[in-house]
Amino acid sequence: MAAGSVAAVPAAAAPVLVASDLDRTLIYSAPALQLPMADADAPRLLCVETYGGKPLSYLTETAAGLLTRLAEAVVLVPATTRTREQYARIHLPGPPPAHAICANGGHLLVDGVSDDGWRRAVERRIAAECAPLAEVRARMLATADPGWLLKERVAEELFAYLVVERDRLPDGWVKELAEWAGDRGWTVSLQGRKIYAVPRPLTKSAAVREVARRTGAASVLAAGDSLLDADLLLTADRGWRPAHGELAEAGWHAPGVTALPERGVLAGEAVLRALLAASGAC
Repeated sequence: MAAGSVAAVPAAAAPVLVASDLDRTLIYSAPALQLPMADADAPRLLCVETYGGKPLSYLTETAAGLLTRLAEAVVLVPATTRTREQYARIHLPGPPPAHAICANGGHLLVDGVSDDGWRRAVERRIAAECAPLAEVRARMLATADPGWLLKERVAEELFAYLVVERDRLPDGWVKELAEWAGDRGWTVSLQGRKIYAVPRPLTKSAAVREVARRTGAASVLAAGDSLLDADLLLTADRGWRPAHGELAEAGWHAPGVTALPERGVLAGEAVLRALLAASGAC
């Protein structure tokens, strides 16, 4: 972490902060599991999220044990683009994190409650630096084709996303939207079947730096798989990304960020092993 970004505390008392994306980094839906072995040899899975009474997200039982050990040894901060409601559906093994980041940094949760001061500061910066959400949403809907658009959503009144039939998405559509949005202070990210448009100041890294300041963290470790995780990986002392996801598809590399060879739910295990080793919690 950059000098001056965290409060000075005695070395013996300074914790390690681990900030990790959730979906397709630590937890995986059934289509994202990508298990390379025969069903008879597949690892046992633990369901950590249900929706509509049905299982939705998993990690391996091995990963569950690793995550529990990690959460007991460090300041663990889930950092997700999910809304608060979507995040609340997840029940990770181990002690509940005291801090969590939702809406890509728009909400900083402290013991499950959004910090109002943080939210107001984020809203002021977005208003000063970015085109309005309504303008970006209108552009997305005006250029989308009902033939491949499944649904559209606004998350926490902060950003917008589309759910699409990815195999029917025209070549160049996302790039064109990204160029248009970039001129207006917004970032566009394609993750699975979702196309996100997010204000550029709305970042996981800014919220992580605030948690590091509050906790007096000595160092920050991070993991993530998408374009919206790039700033998080860059702000950390060390970072890891799996062999799948938006960053892998783009061949994204950065100093201090390790590209793991594993993909799918087994990458979740690899990420947790790397975080445990780097944090000294092994």
